[in-house]
Amino acid sequence: MSLKVFRVAEMVAVEKAAHASGVSYSQMMETAGWRVAEAIMSRYPVAGLNILILVGPGNNGGDGLVAGRYLAEAGAHVAFYLYQPRSADSDENYAKVQQMGLFVIDASFDQRYRVLRTRLKVTDLLIDALLGTGVSRPISGGMATLLKQVQIGLQERKDFLAAAQAQTGLISVAQIQPTPATAVSPSGRAVRFPVIVAVDCPSGLNCDTGALDALAVAADLTVTFAGPKRGHFCFPGAAACGELVVADIGIPTNLPGAPDVTVSLMTAAAAQRLLPPRPLHGHKSTFGWVGIAAGAADYWGAPVLAARGAYRVGVGLVALAVPARLRPTIAAQMPEATYLPTQEQDTLGAESALLLRQHMGRYTALLIGPGLGSATTFMERLFTADGPVPDLPPLVIDADGLNLLARQPDWPQRLPAHTILTPHPGEMARLTGTDVQTADRVELAQTQAQAWGHVVVLKGAYTVVAAPDGRAHIIPFANPILGTAGSGDVLAGVIAGLLAQGISPIDAAALGAYLHGAAGQLASATLGDAGLLAGELADWLPQVRHALRA
Repeated sequence: MSLKVFRVAEMVAVEKAAHASGVSYSQMMETAGWRVAEAIMSRYPVAGLNILILVGPGNNGGDGLVAGRYLAEAGAHVAFYLYQPRSADSDENYAKVQQMGLFVIDASFDQRYRVLRTRLKVTDLLIDALLGTGVSRPISGGMATLLKQVQIGLQERKDFLAAAQAQTGLISVAQIQPTPATAVSPSGRAVRFPVIVAVDCPSGLNCDTGALDALAVAADLTVTFAGPKRGHFCFPGAAACGELVVADIGIPTNLPGAPDVTVSLMTAAAAQRLLPPRPLHGHKSTFGWVGIAAGAADYWGAPVLAARGAYRVGVGLVALAVPARLRPTIAAQMPEATYLPTQEQDTLGAESALLLRQHMGRYTALLIGPGLGSATTFMERLFTADGPVPDLPPLVIDADGLNLLARQPDWPQRLPAHTILTPHPGEMARLTGTDVQTADRVELAQTQAQAWGHVVVLKGAYTVVAAPDGRAHIIPFANPILGTAGSGDVLAGVIAGLLAQGISPIDAAALGAYLHGAAGQLASATLGDAGLLAGELADWLPQVRHALRA
């Protein structure tokens, strides 16, 4: 399923609507606390762990109290550190903690934070339940002092563990593995302590903008409720969330009075539903034919990478229109493709545009732009001021195609409706004529998709895909392994390949970006965060498809 991505005000309105419909705030808190504990127990060996829970003054602290109760029942040694006093008479979750006899520290009685620092020295897992999603200004006062002490205490704990592990007196000079982990998780994954878990978000993260307070404690795991928040995918805050888990807390869908949330997160379930069918009686024509106009004297590899991306997502045929001097070399690397008999030697021009227009009827999708270079005449002849080319197939424009398009006046009107545009931030700046570095990426993509009447794929960490009707999808991958030359060419080919198989433009763009990011994740699990070649990235795509089909 797809998950809604909320602004803070939208989440507050949804919770209010849920309460009015019969799902009480106390019920949501109980479920939220259990979900935090459940996420922890599924990842870490809880029994016997020393767990410290930082309890804030609001509902986030209440979630922490509930989570601690369940973790204590699972065998953990749980202690609570209260930022402000709580009353057992008015706070049932605090009363339950007291009834269990669990250790509670009140910050107002902890002179110079000595108890906190002492507890942190033996803490294996710290739960941040201080502030939650309501932060919109810098942390100050007593909360700032508390978080400073937490940072110092955590560093002391890490230093102690590192020193303890190094006291063997033996050094293997050829060993490349890091110091052995302290424990193994229930799934067999190595765990390094101390582990930091954030309830809803790390305290100090602005969940609308991604701004991050300097005092925020970065989490290894963030468990958020009902749906992720915009700030979980905006840097610098996104880097402080660690693994992000969305927990169902029992809020029904389509609640009366709930806001219309237009942004969603692509998930594996949503991607699985969008995969084009592969009938047993299918043949190459069944699975579509992509035309790709790409390449120039300086960019021989871009057409190959785009074609490889299209083939690896299952398209039946690829036809390449490339400059004549490139064709023999490219054909040797991509013998599966067919080739238009273009005549220009180094850069596609007017004759190639005419040739491509003559072959339009063959293709079920068309990709223009990877490595196209300075093919200004080609773009002008292909997309004239008279409007879109008659019978133009569904279209993707990428890379140099976007840069050349930006030079043409009224360029959005020259394209067929719902053309897929795949800019990175620099190309987006050229298309809009503005500096987009500080812009809200989701709002930028939504605004321009609606203004242009086309699908926008704003590339980068957590790629945003926006439709002209105002909908937007966030792709849940931020991986530096994808930061390699040619990665965007593969993505353009992937999207064109899906479009050729009959998927709608918005779905092809969202699914293509998801498959591309997921391929990076699979590769990263084997290779780490660097060293992947773009051509190798394309080769991981069938594994992603296979995993989704399983």
